[in-house]
Amino acid sequence: MNILAVEPFYSGSHEAFLKGLQNHSRHNIHPIRLNYRGWKWRMHGDSVTLAEMASHVEEEIDLLLISSMTNLPAFLSLTNPRFAYTPKIMYMHENQLTQPMPEGENRDMTYCYINYLSMLVADRLIFSSHFHLNDFMNALPEFLENYPDDKHMETVHQIKEKSIVMYPGLDLSYFDRQKDTRSENERPVIVWNQRWQFDRNPAMFFRVLNRLNDIDLEFDLILAGDTKHEKPEEFEKAWRRYGDHITHFGYVEDPETYSKLLHSGDIVVSTATYEFFCVAIMEAIYCGCHPLVPNRLHYPELIPKSLHNPLLHAPVLYETEDELFQHLKNLLTGTTKPLPKASLQKINRHMDWSVKVNEYDSLFEELMKVQVKASF
Repeated sequence: MNILAVEPFYSGSHEAFLKGLQNHSRHNIHPIRLNYRGWKWRMHGDSVTLAEMASHVEEEIDLLLISSMTNLPAFLSLTNPRFAYTPKIMYMHENQLTQPMPEGENRDMTYCYINYLSMLVADRLIFSSHFHLNDFMNALPEFLENYPDDKHMETVHQIKEKSIVMYPGLDLSYFDRQKDTRSENERPVIVWNQRWQFDRNPAMFFRVLNRLNDIDLEFDLILAGDTKHEKPEEFEKAWRRYGDHITHFGYVEDPETYSKLLHSGDIVVSTATYEFFCVAIMEAIYCGCHPLVPNRLHYPELIPKSLHNPLLHAPVLYETEDELFQHLKNLLTGTTKPLPKASLQKINRHMDWSVKVNEYDSLFEELMKVQVKASF
């Protein structure tokens, strides 16, 4: 089967997802992609460029796999009639109805509407977590209330009916090449490996670290993650405060270096206020970093209930900033023990692309069969 993958925002989790699918699918993935710069333009106006790129794909395309950053109606209009009857799957990496806005910036309903129309046109919608799907479905009726006349509330059911949840595949087997070095650490190493942006709430992360430092608890820091966006001031303040105790600072381009860093970490922390699925945290867990993550968003569904508050080891989920402080304090002082690597890897081993790709390929084939039957 030939699958045309359309990705206007080829960066971060979007890029990792498409690369993983290309490398592991039994089908032929033909990507057309644009870089991440100027996401509003990518979503709103770059369908012309994508349509032109598609015109150079000579293979007969059996299925379209569309990123959630795509203006699907515009793309189909500009390529008409080539893909008029081609099955269309949209992968919802994010959605514009509930994507958090930076302070002082209002949500532009134009992009919500592009998302909405694209989802109506797609034959199947894949959401990255149950939290993501539920969050979007709860927000959709309120969005439709903005309509000045007919609210089209029947479309809520239509979208729900064609939506499923499939976690993105993870390239975890790559990390098996590196050995653990955390036993060589002079002090416990706390890892931040997420984007350096407001929705990851670095302010809370560093407030907790500063409280720990104020009571003379020692630790080292790995401050990695995507730094392509505007950097919150908290990271610069941390650089000045912790100095020699920061063993890495900034984005890691080389995968081998990144893997070595994760294998040297003891604890990985998320203070996110909002996210749909955090690949970085899952990677750190697989490498043996004990996670401390909020008891909300997608984490309660990803972490097995037996590990939410294990009897013989430190908790994984926390409710409040004070509780995160206490959990970290207990780990740093040895009052509680981190979960062993074998237990941590059970959390997400099933998400490795070598396993996960079968779900995706089966879905592609199922949708293709439905389309063939409908054509007779």
